[in-house]
Amino acid sequence: MKNNWKIETQAVQGAYEAGNAEARVLPLYQSTTYRYDTCEELASVFDLEQDTPMYTRLANPTTDAFEKKIAMMEGGVGALATSSGMAATSIAVLNILKSGDHILAASTIYGGSFTLFTTTFKDLGIEVTMFDPDIEKDEIIKLAKPNTKLIFGETIGNPLVNILDFEKFAAVAKELDIPFMVDNTFATPVLCKPLELGANIVIHSTSKYIDGHASCLGGIIVDGGNFNWDNGKFPCLVEPDESYHGVSYVKNFGASAFIVKARANVMRNMGMTPSPFNSYLTNLGCETLHLRMERHCENAMKMAEYLKNHEMCSWVKYPGLEDDKYHNLAKKYLPKGVSGVLTFGVKGGRDAGRKFINALKMVALVTHVSDVRSCVLQPASTTHRQLSDEELISCGVSPDMIRFSVGIENVDDIIADFEQAFECAK
Repeated sequence: MKNNWKIETQAVQGAYEAGNAEARVLPLYQSTTYRYDTCEELASVFDLEQDTPMYTRLANPTTDAFEKKIAMMEGGVGALATSSGMAATSIAVLNILKSGDHILAASTIYGGSFTLFTTTFKDLGIEVTMFDPDIEKDEIIKLAKPNTKLIFGETIGNPLVNILDFEKFAAVAKELDIPFMVDNTFATPVLCKPLELGANIVIHSTSKYIDGHASCLGGIIVDGGNFNWDNGKFPCLVEPDESYHGVSYVKNFGASAFIVKARANVMRNMGMTPSPFNSYLTNLGCETLHLRMERHCENAMKMAEYLKNHEMCSWVKYPGLEDDKYHNLAKKYLPKGVSGVLTFGVKGGRDAGRKFINALKMVALVTHVSDVRSCVLQPASTTHRQLSDEELISCGVSPDMIRFSVGIENVDDIIADFEQAFECAK
């Protein structure tokens, strides 16, 4: 029955069901440890024969319920919660790639992910080719190599707010016979379900909209269960894992092979585990995700129109605007809305932008995005500060760009704050 629920009901009641006289709200299991009656039973957990928690680094009842909820909302076969969004990206990639492998990645991804791919993965021997996601399918195919094992993109780019062409990326992945991984953080499963659009693996920084209140870090990986790992390119999922007495993830776990290995192997060894309390808070925030996304989208659309017509605004990018470059893709893949993030520039360039930001009173300058409170950031001098000028250009980040995360406050109050800040920037 739960799998037939609409996503709004899944967000509120998915995964956890109280028994008679039990807590109606998902309980917080603030424990590292779980008691077993016999050595034999605990041994079966270590052998992956029994799906119960034995240590919170690998599983916790609160986290487990949250994972099942997000998997349900995304339409996947399983999920793994992590300590941060970056941890989710790292585990998802390292679960299937090793030194000598190659990734194709959209150049417009989040600055932290860009650096992870081009420095940390490079240091580990994993090669990455960044490309403009707007180029044609055949041009992307030409960038592939015999050792290409993954194509990666973001549903809504951060901070460019470009929309991913799922049909094109899925076609590339299918032709190359490699998995298609998507960061769905800005869209959330409320606005977009990548697994229904050809993706195989979905990741989120749950620190953003899913939590929604900027209260806790977290990430999550969702396995679509829709990729054939036994294609000769991923022996780590097919051949025996000697660290688990020779288990073959594909043979033993079928469609769930990817997510089981991510937990049993990579999470076990690297320990990027969320605290139970963070899972509890994030699950609590998720219960109102569908309501918040409606207001975020509504407010962002009004702010985009306001900025487009303001004399102090030199440009604005928001796919909800009819003249935006990505409007048609937005209508195709995100008909419910394109989230609450937009970018714009203030006339007078970077310095005028700084004056504007410094003058804001209600809207805050913070290193965050996508929560209930409106906030701004200048990417070139913050999140993308480590990138060279050439890399900034490839990411679509101009020096005057201001990333604006529109909250769920009354939009008239947001506009009033912008008006007084624009006056100060003149």
